[in-house]
Amino acid sequence: MTSAGGSPVRVGVFGLLGSGNLGNDGSLEAVLGYLRAEHPEAVVDALCGGPEVVTARYGIPATRLHWYRGEYRTASRAGAIAGKGLGKLVDAFRTAAWVRRHDVVIVPGMGVLEATLPLRPWGFPYALFLLCASGRLSGSRVALVGVGAAPIANPSTRALVRWSARLAAHRSYRDVPSRDAIRAMGVDTARDEVHPDLAFALPAPPAGKPPVAPGRVCVGVMDFHGGDDDRDRAEEIHRRYLEGTTRFVRALVEDGRPVRLLTGDACDAPVVAAILDAVDSPLVTAAEAASLADLMKETAAADAVVATRYHNLVCALRSGTPTLSLSYAAKSDALMAEMGLGAYCHPAREVDADRLLEQFRSLERRSAELRETLTERNRAAAQRLDRHFTALTAALFPATGRTRAPAPARNQDHARAQGHTRQETP
Repeated sequence: MTSAGGSPVRVGVFGLLGSGNLGNDGSLEAVLGYLRAEHPEAVVDALCGGPEVVTARYGIPATRLHWYRGEYRTASRAGAIAGKGLGKLVDAFRTAAWVRRHDVVIVPGMGVLEATLPLRPWGFPYALFLLCASGRLSGSRVALVGVGAAPIANPSTRALVRWSARLAAHRSYRDVPSRDAIRAMGVDTARDEVHPDLAFALPAPPAGKPPVAPGRVCVGVMDFHGGDDDRDRAEEIHRRYLEGTTRFVRALVEDGRPVRLLTGDACDAPVVAAILDAVDSPLVTAAEAASLADLMKETAAADAVVATRYHNLVCALRSGTPTLSLSYAAKSDALMAEMGLGAYCHPAREVDADRLLEQFRSLERRSAELRETLTERNRAAAQRLDRHFTALTAALFPATGRTRAPAPARNQDHARAQGHTRQETP
């Protein structure tokens, strides 16, 4: 794939990638698979949160997102505050210089236009604004691909998100509420499309394998403290979430059910430890998943899944396993409705173990029916993502004239994305 001048097209990927969040990295893997399958001559590198991890795992050069290494630590001392302030100025120049080296920059999925978890405006929202503004000034096409968005109350965060969206050359969303939220912020979304989450493009585990442990239930947990608007009651929200989830796990164990605890981010480990300590049963074990593929294998081996993190839900649904959502944002409810399981959502802020158990038993009674529904919805999601990638090629690579590969071949390439995309030398 070459640019108008005959040289290979240079593609950058941007975001909090390689930082311990499996969902973010899964979105990156899906985009790298797309590039490998359909634009194999692209020269790819990353500006990201965990460059060493991204390079080691995916075989592409990567640069640290922030100049100041303590960007996401609370700054209380004068030196740290000064470092953060200086970092904002330095990052403006670093980001602009990085963007100028690329023909296209892709922000792969992720909830980059939302504040459903605690978020400071001068953290990632500022970094995203720098990216999109640099793209507009330099002529590099910045694409927000399959991203999530939500209403934002903080005026500074909302302004940065709104301008980031306006300045991007291409926008698509993972659900309708995301597009609606951006439209409500004053962005013209008439040409913006909605497609399934990028993780649905990743290969699903083979169907038909016997369960590892009959009756197993996967419970995906999260270090949940509410959203950006819940800071004043964050600890109370976390306590109620942990207590309710622990009671639910204990009830499953009392019924003799093996329980497998799942996470989606490194920060979730203390929640797993707290539940293991409180329940103290050999029936409760914890998975050590390093990717969405690992999570899908875990969920495929279960009779049912109850999960909080958005991409835990995606993995369970993608694997075709009946799933109940401990929902903390509209994106979870939208995903469950899209996949035909809208009746099986429970609020993460108000976990009622008894009611959750009732919903879970209802889910299991309809297991066979729901598995058929998920098979149909996954097939439809794959077709819609195929159209998404067609539209992405037309929008970002119009001069290449490449013919899209058949969907099955592309999905196989997703599984082989690591180390098979041409690299750019930093």
